[in-house]
Amino acid sequence: QAQLVESGGGLVQAGGSLRLSCAASGRTFSSYVMGWFRQAPGKEREFVAAIGWSGRGTSYADSVKGRFTLSKDNAKNAVYLQMNTLKPEDTAVYYCAAGGLFSKVVRSYDYWGQGTQVTVSS
Repeated sequence: QAQLVESGGGLVQAGGSLRLSCAASGRTFSSYVMGWFRQAPGKEREFVAAIGWSGRGTSYADSVKGRFTLSKDNAKNAVYLQMNTLKPEDTAVYYCAAGGLFSKVVRSYDYWGQGTQVTVSS
């Protein structure tokens, strides 16, 4: 069964960095678009970043552009979200997702991880 597992979340002070990892198992995701979304309490799940199947094309939400970097390692069936200069408003549960379309829309993604909490203190 296909599974995505996130790791790397935690508590960090504003201005700090975290690196989230998403490990895929149960199938090869090398031909999938991989995305990261986040959901803060009381808010809808929102797009953070996506990377194409080859690892060359990326897209970022305006709120994280220039601070977050998404990369993909097809050999390891994994994606990584490097988050720098974190802000309190980045606090949320971060979800890894895989889908067939390069999209910023939640429903475009077929597989989801369980999420990892990121908390940024001011």
